[in-house]
Amino acid sequence: MTKTQGYATLGAKKPLEPFTFERRELLQDDVSIDILYCGVCHSDVHQVRDEWAQSVYPMVPGHEIVGRVTAVGKDVKKFKVGDLAGVGCMVDSCRECGSCDKDLEQYCAGTVFTYNAPEKHTGKMTYGGYSKHIIVNKHFVLHISEKMASPEKLAAVAPLLCAGITTYSPMRHWQVSKGHKVGVVGLGGLGHMAVKWSHAFGAKTVLFTTSPNKTGDALRMGADEVVISKKANEMQLHAGSFDFIINTVAASHDLNPFLQLLKRDGTMCMIGVPDHPHPPVDTASLIFQRRSLAGSLIGGIKETQEMLDFAAKHDIVCDVEMIAMNEINQAFDRVVRSDVKYRFVIDMATLA
Repeated sequence: MTKTQGYATLGAKKPLEPFTFERRELLQDDVSIDILYCGVCHSDVHQVRDEWAQSVYPMVPGHEIVGRVTAVGKDVKKFKVGDLAGVGCMVDSCRECGSCDKDLEQYCAGTVFTYNAPEKHTGKMTYGGYSKHIIVNKHFVLHISEKMASPEKLAAVAPLLCAGITTYSPMRHWQVSKGHKVGVVGLGGLGHMAVKWSHAFGAKTVLFTTSPNKTGDALRMGADEVVISKKANEMQLHAGSFDFIINTVAASHDLNPFLQLLKRDGTMCMIGVPDHPHPPVDTASLIFQRRSLAGSLIGGIKETQEMLDFAAKHDIVCDVEMIAMNEINQAFDRVVRSDVKYRFVIDMATLA
């Protein structure tokens, strides 16, 4: 075991603070990574504060990790010391089930998440990316293009490991492309990436927001139009016209006005997890137009690598605000207030 430093919380009402802990020894199929940047996801807040009622403490959050490889096990061939590498929301799975066979490890019942999950090798809970380094099985380590190697760009790549793939995967699954009309509900950490992907895939992209002051940002990112969802007259103009809507909002809200905007056979996909349920859905709205209400969870390792390669080719990254490690508690409060454009990223050099 090797000691490392990070930031952890000791309880749901405790702040994040400096924490020394142990990583397992490098195994033959492991990759060791010095962490350069780690994104701050709203799910980090939910878990640190036990809002999903499944938290184990102490907890080191963080699952949007980029860094440099410092060592590899003897069976690792696809990574070498010095490579840029990333780690997302998963660090292991069963490798045998139907989901794993189809490169959909995120749906495996044996998925081991990057933090707050039992590790197979030690039986201890996993600790995440708010730390100096991490050791991960080679199958769950991702290549990052050297095109993204500048500090500013590499920091903006980090949230692709969650916010990026969480929005990319459902758009690929429902085959968003040129000729489609796509709605994006909410312009936050997830929503701003959904706008960028939809635009890159050639779809007509409409952002729905309750904040008129986000109009300029949405148009800059690739939205063709912005609708203020509190205004019924603006919503009505789009009734029955969308092929696909991706709903990124992680707060409970009425889904019915958005379902009415779908075409026959249209789909609204939910990717934001609220801390209490949405109001009831009008099933008649689904039945009479064969509409679908669906959900999606991150993406498998193969698809996440595809996403990173697509991002490098098209120069797509997240809009980020860099913070020092000791600013994390204030950043959590700002995440809850939606006071960030559009994702915090921790410069791990400040951990020292």
